[in-house]
Amino acid sequence: MQPLMDNLEAQTYETFEKDAMKYIQYQRAVSKALLDRVPDEEAFTKTTVLMVVGAGRGPLVRASLQAAEETGRKLKVFAVEKNPNAVVTLHALVKLEGWEDSVTIVSSDMRHWNAPEKADILVSELLGSFGDNELSPECLDGAQRFLKEDGISIPSSYTSFLQPVTASKLHNDIKAHKDLVHFETAYVVKIHNVARLAPTQPVFTFTHPKHSDKESNQRYKKLQFVIPNDTGSAMVHGFTGYFDATLYKDVHLGIEPSTATPNMFSWFAIFFPLRTPICLSPGSNLDVHFWRCCGPTKVWYEWSVTSPTSSPIHNTNGRSYWVGL
Repeated sequence: MQPLMDNLEAQTYETFEKDAMKYIQYQRAVSKALLDRVPDEEAFTKTTVLMVVGAGRGPLVRASLQAAEETGRKLKVFAVEKNPNAVVTLHALVKLEGWEDSVTIVSSDMRHWNAPEKADILVSELLGSFGDNELSPECLDGAQRFLKEDGISIPSSYTSFLQPVTASKLHNDIKAHKDLVHFETAYVVKIHNVARLAPTQPVFTFTHPKHSDKESNQRYKKLQFVIPNDTGSAMVHGFTGYFDATLYKDVHLGIEPSTATPNMFSWFAIFFPLRTPICLSPGSNLDVHFWRCCGPTKVWYEWSVTSPTSSPIHNTNGRSYWVGL
């Protein structure tokens, strides 16, 4: 998906909005943040300013208002959304629910809007299957200027994870295209017939709000996977990617297999293929390098294996696959 360059379709919103578990977690996170921010004795006098950046058709607005009701806290919500079609639905929702007094709809790109006041809490759902692959870091960099010095971002951080897999069907599907571009593209896939060859390892972490404007969103990580002795020899066709996000304190959300949030279907795994599969013997090491690269108009990943054999660097300069800013 290119949610920054393109506007999502109604069908896409509809699918995401049905994911009750995700919004339950967001509501829990907002509730905890409100209780931390406003002591009981100020519950009736203090109003918290909350901005939903990328409000879509309103599910996070609803979750935030429910959190306010549940905690007995007063809330003023700014719902910022750049997709004009979603804004029409948002206006209808606000009217239908009678939220006119507490919700202000802003039809604008969060990166270019000037907020009339600063927020206590900034809420967003910009995460992709690999955490940062739908440009949450870049969007939140643009929105962070709305946040008070001591303000809270929900999510407060997220980490991507990778693991090597045998996935011959995926490999054959990609190979059928008979070109390089398809082998240098990441795919969001519902993983069925794959063998996971080693436990996942963390790759890139992003924290919000950022402590310094100077901090780059470029990343590099070298990972070494050890193939267990009892596996037998195995073919690596590529790497599956996941994420885990900390929404607020102990409230998390994610699809990393060992900690995945149950009953959640908004995200499938992501798959980074290798142009040439690599054969691994039991007990051997697999060294892989991953880059997150940022240019003026796009963000992309590059990846390569250096042990037991060397592969080319995939997707150099984002020649085959990128996400547009």
